[in-house]
Amino acid sequence: MSRIGLLLFVAFALHGQESLSINQAVKTALASHPLLVGADGRVESAAGQRRQAGLTPNPRLVVQSENLRSYETTRLWDAMDQYAYLQQTIETAGRRQRRVEVAESGMRRAELEKELLRRQIAARVRQSYWSAAGARRLYELLVENQRTFRLIVEYHEIRVREGAMAEGDLLRVRLEAERIALAANGALLDARRAGIQLFREMGQTQFPEVQFADPVEIPEDKPPIADAGQAVSQRVEVQLARQILQQSRSSLSLQQALAKPNVEAVAGYKRTNGYDTLVGGVQFDLPFQNRNQGNIAAATAEIRVAESTIAATEALVRSEVEAAQADTLMRRRQVYEMLGRLRQQAEETARIAQGAYRLGGADLLRLLDAERLRIDTELLSIRAWIEYRQSLVALETAMGVEP
Repeated sequence: MSRIGLLLFVAFALHGQESLSINQAVKTALASHPLLVGADGRVESAAGQRRQAGLTPNPRLVVQSENLRSYETTRLWDAMDQYAYLQQTIETAGRRQRRVEVAESGMRRAELEKELLRRQIAARVRQSYWSAAGARRLYELLVENQRTFRLIVEYHEIRVREGAMAEGDLLRVRLEAERIALAANGALLDARRAGIQLFREMGQTQFPEVQFADPVEIPEDKPPIADAGQAVSQRVEVQLARQILQQSRSSLSLQQALAKPNVEAVAGYKRTNGYDTLVGGVQFDLPFQNRNQGNIAAATAEIRVAESTIAATEALVRSEVEAAQADTLMRRRQVYEMLGRLRQQAEETARIAQGAYRLGGADLLRLLDAERLRIDTELLSIRAWIEYRQSLVALETAMGVEP
């Protein structure tokens, strides 16, 4: 197949592809990602533990016979002692409420962990989207330049046949065209890999070819403004760290309640020597040795760990916001101030070199150098746009923006 035929085939294939926007990619990922399905299961498990924590102990029925004598055969019922009574555990020190508080903290923690996972998946999908869209844009640019060089080769072939140009110059042009063709093939492979990575981050098992609805280049926007204090209040990581602290405090309250013994209440019926009587009583453990000291000490240590984790998480969030904002502002200045001038200068250089070459005022090598500089500048511009788009995603992620 000729290069022109290959280009037509690629154009027809792209025309038949479905369009995918970044919002659609994120929505699809959050609706069906396997990791989120697993997170739903953990939330349901925590909800089940919450229900179980609120249940009260079951009563115990005891039926008992004593003093069975083998030589008694006539008055067996009166000779035996018969017991039938109920035994109920009475929880003390608010154990049930403490268990419920721990379980509710665990359920809230599971919900926050799921929300954190949602945002992490959305951030990875958005980063991968711009990588894939940018890789496709790089490939299309190289295909466009490949088409242009094909026309240049045809022009030089005509000049050689007319005897107006040396065949060595034609070989140089063909070599440059082949170099661009190889670069286009490599860019196509990179685009395919980036597309597969995008669908993998979306949690999909099929990896179709798609067109990217959102362009990599965007009109000039306002400089992003980041507020580290707002990020601390919005980031799920900080909320999760605080929830872990709350869960640790609830656990300490539960362990302190468990240090108090429960009371076993007994009430029932007793028959001895033909007399029917009532039975009642209480029983409880004497807390002489085991007062749950070890679990209380462990819960106290967990509170200190949770408090230090909150401080470290807040410091990390602030540093991420500052770094992301600095990166975004720098890349924004590149795409809006520096690269625009570079592209204009490279295009002007290429245009002048083409005009001079056609008039015989410049040699072929200078023309090829100008074209190579123009192509490299365009590729550099697209890569800068990709990095700027990804830096915006990183800044929004650092700020805790809802996906």
